[in-house]
Amino acid sequence: MKPTSKNAMTDIARNIKQIRELKNFTQEHVAAELGISQPAYAKIEQGVTVLKIDRLQEIADIFEVDLSTLLNTTNIFNIVFNAGGGNQSGYINTQNVSTIDVEAIRRLIKEEMQKA
Repeated sequence: MKPTSKNAMTDIARNIKQIRELKNFTQEHVAAELGISQPAYAKIEQGVTVLKIDRLQEIADIFEVDLSTLLNTTNIFNIVFNAGGGNQSGYINTQNVSTIDVEAIRRLIKEEMQKA
């Protein structure tokens, strides 16, 4: 079944929030980078604000991810983290998870980065 526009926007909003949390950014930080208020940014994460492609690209640039990551509706993300002298990446599958335990994911990523 093809996703409706509302479902797609909900998926994108969820992706934005999850990636922001994984990057350990506050709403205030991202809002300031975008030049908007925190309440305006919160509406983006709630799926209330319909975003144009240029705004989505700005958010992707702030998060240092490809635009396709924000538009991803498969719930599988490849996130790149700066690990001292280099970058580390890993896949996060949130397909069957209603809420993500961000702290648990951060711990797993940190453990993997220490192994490298």
